[in-house]
Amino acid sequence: MTDQPTSIFSESGGANRYPDFEPTDTKPTRRPLVWNPATDLGLLLLRLGVGGTFLAHGLQKVFGLWGGPGINGFADFLQAQGYTQTIALAWLTGLGELVGGSFVILGLVTPLAAAGLLGIAINVVLLKLGNGFFVTVPPGAQPGFELEFVLGMAAAALVLTGPGRIALDNGRAWHRRPASWGVLCLVIGVAAAVLIWVLLHAVPPPPLIANTPG
Repeated sequence: MTDQPTSIFSESGGANRYPDFEPTDTKPTRRPLVWNPATDLGLLLLRLGVGGTFLAHGLQKVFGLWGGPGINGFADFLQAQGYTQTIALAWLTGLGELVGGSFVILGLVTPLAAAGLLGIAINVVLLKLGNGFFVTVPPGAQPGFELEFVLGMAAAALVLTGPGRIALDNGRAWHRRPASWGVLCLVIGVAAAVLIWVLLHAVPPPPLIANTPG
């Protein structure tokens, strides 16, 4: 009987008898995760939807377009909801929606502009908390904060992601490093909303009427 190994995989003296045979890694190769044009297009569509909606509301408040209340009408509404310094706050809100919405559409200073829109949405949600969540309600009930919640969350998403490459911000510091700038602007937007609510909202508001201005 021979003392030679009977298996081609046997080794003698710890050395591989078939040096050309090397075990291969069978794990499938995956494409690296990279930025792609579809992401840029998706962020552009998100900016158009969020920024365009806030811009339209700003035009209602500042210029009274499309049945909007104008500054004085919106100030009266804010006073009825328990806010103080209502003329200044009406201008701040209307211009914030106009400028912030326009900048988000253009992709200009996007994290800060979107954070301003988030702050506005937070205050509206706080006003409507007592109405419940859903906008579509039974007859006689007041509309909930569903729309403002979705707009606020979308604005927060833009704060963190940045505008994409189809934007005037393309190549700027907050576009190249959206996470760090986004967190900073997110804190600014939320803090501004809380300060306005705490300092300028004097009394608990009554339920919002169905035809809330702007």
